[in-house]
Amino acid sequence: MQLLFSILFCITAIGFYNYDYMLARLSHLTTTLRPKVTTITNNILTQPSKMSTATATSTHFAGLPAIPLTDEALTTLSPRKISKSFLALSQSEGAGARVRRSIGTPKLRNFSPFLMLDHFSIPPGAGFPDHPHRGQETITYLLSGAVDHEDFAGHKGTIEAGDLQFMTAGRGIVHAEMPRQNSDGSPNVGMQLWVDLPRELKGCEPRYRDLRASEIPEVSVDGGKVRVKVISGRSYGTDSVKELAYTPVWLLDFTVQPGGRVEQALPKGWNAFAYILNGTTVFSSAGVSRPVEQYHNVVFEQEGDSIVASVEEGGEEARFILVAGLPLDQPIVQYGPFVLNTRDEVIQAMRDYQSFSNGFERAEGWESEIGKSMVH
Repeated sequence: MQLLFSILFCITAIGFYNYDYMLARLSHLTTTLRPKVTTITNNILTQPSKMSTATATSTHFAGLPAIPLTDEALTTLSPRKISKSFLALSQSEGAGARVRRSIGTPKLRNFSPFLMLDHFSIPPGAGFPDHPHRGQETITYLLSGAVDHEDFAGHKGTIEAGDLQFMTAGRGIVHAEMPRQNSDGSPNVGMQLWVDLPRELKGCEPRYRDLRASEIPEVSVDGGKVRVKVISGRSYGTDSVKELAYTPVWLLDFTVQPGGRVEQALPKGWNAFAYILNGTTVFSSAGVSRPVEQYHNVVFEQEGDSIVASVEEGGEEARFILVAGLPLDQPIVQYGPFVLNTRDEVIQAMRDYQSFSNGFERAEGWESEIGKSMVH
């Protein structure tokens, strides 16, 4: 019971989950599997792979795969059709935060390699104090304000508007994410994407990296009517900064003026979606055009190798985030902050966090400085 209450507490504190769903699932897991909770041997969580060992001693990280795309190829690409589009509803999370969650809901769950997408708004006094993760990467893109990060591996940093934070949980991390207190009382707004790790990397050492807005290439096309920030991947012949995440993911931020048109190539076979931040964007394929409004997530079919988007003449400026990722051929078992491949591995993660072992050794006695304001 002590283990169960500990896990429920950290899930409630972080606030990045559907609490009722997670509580029901965790209660069922604990009831049905309690007799099977034994120490696991011969798995990657307790025996890090050779790759994870190399990661701990090297500063060179595997970058995004090279995708041979050319600007000329845009005229021959096949635009993808929309699989589904739905509104991300606003809900209360954590201690005073609001999120619009789209991935990680009954409408779209485990869209490999994506686990969760939150469009968050954190007002002064709210935040996410010390909490654990295992088995995934998180990408945080700040749209306004500032957010501090601190973890038990000694990483500290602050991201501001336009900056990103890439955090690999790997075999285990405990960290805090706390917003700055803006003098005008405005909330800190951004996007957080959870990305699954390949099975062989779930036991890697944790890592952390900031990407500053000034490092992100920006391209202007269509007579200045289209601007794209190439956070990761490639757009209109411009490559992003490499070595951001282990799981290959493209992340592109488009701003489109009325009359502007986007033709963006995507890697074949990758899953892709777009989240509409502002305005209305029209997506077209096979002679069919469909307008999609603010706060909607647009999921594209896997067939095809591009998306075509535009904003009507006389309309308002639109902004959307286009994301694509390499699907991982592996099962997903997620309970709160632990994302593994089997139920036994999830149980082991709970035991490891509670006993400060197998990746969570540094959690014993550790407390972040930035999280103290919310726990005392």
